[in-house]
Amino acid sequence: MSELVNQNVKHRKLTKIQIVIRVIAITTGALSMATGLEIFLVPNHVIDGGITGISIMLSHITGIELGIFLFVLNLPFVYLGYKQIGKTFAFSTVYGITVLSIFTTLFHPIPAFTQDLLLATLFGGMFVGVGIGMVIRNSGALDGTEIMAILINKRVPFSVGEIVMFFNVFILGAAGFVYTWDRAMYSILAYVVAAKAIDTVVDGLEQSKSAWIISEQAEEIGDAISARLGRGVTYLHGEGAYTGDNKKVNILCDHTPGRVQINFAHT
Repeated sequence: MSELVNQNVKHRKLTKIQIVIRVIAITTGALSMATGLEIFLVPNHVIDGGITGISIMLSHITGIELGIFLFVLNLPFVYLGYKQIGKTFAFSTVYGITVLSIFTTLFHPIPAFTQDLLLATLFGGMFVGVGIGMVIRNSGALDGTEIMAILINKRVPFSVGEIVMFFNVFILGAAGFVYTWDRAMYSILAYVVAAKAIDTVVDGLEQSKSAWIISEQAEEIGDAISARLGRGVTYLHGEGAYTGDNKKVNILCDHTPGRVQINFAHT
């Protein structure tokens, strides 16, 4: 079991079929997000949260294509993800962001599918959320904010979701100065829709999931979860019915967003 929590141990290699499936899924996710951005949100001056939102506003101010900002601004966070999370995550993320940048550039000349702000916000947020969710399910990311939040989570008593929300309050609020305040409110709505779509794609329609792992190295596993996944870990203590000895019973791992509870019984 100790080998499973050693960060220097190589992950099991994916088969060629698994690699192809992952590439197709990430490509489809990037295509979905690019559609939400360039066909619905950006033409109607509505933004998404995170680095994507910053890229949209910079593109609007400078006139430089959105795809360039998406690629350049996310690179530093991809490097951090490579150093702290792993090669598989970094490679999947680089590929996803590259494809996203290409698609947004190709879609930029296409006129908005609808001029109705509410429809554009709802469908744009949905396409963006589904795209991000598909990439997350395949060990990647399309926005550096989540990577930064995972790393900050190790040093502050806040969940990853709370950290992301904190940054997005300022990013989405800035849309009011770049565009108008009604566009800022529509941007918040688009972010909420995207967040719910991500939850649905990543975690399914169930409210929660749970897994039990029996191990004598509960602390090592908990440390690995905190270091590699950025999830909050709480140790619970119990008392043996026969011996009366105090012992660690399990670890509760809070998955944000998605409410996935992982229990580790300490034998």
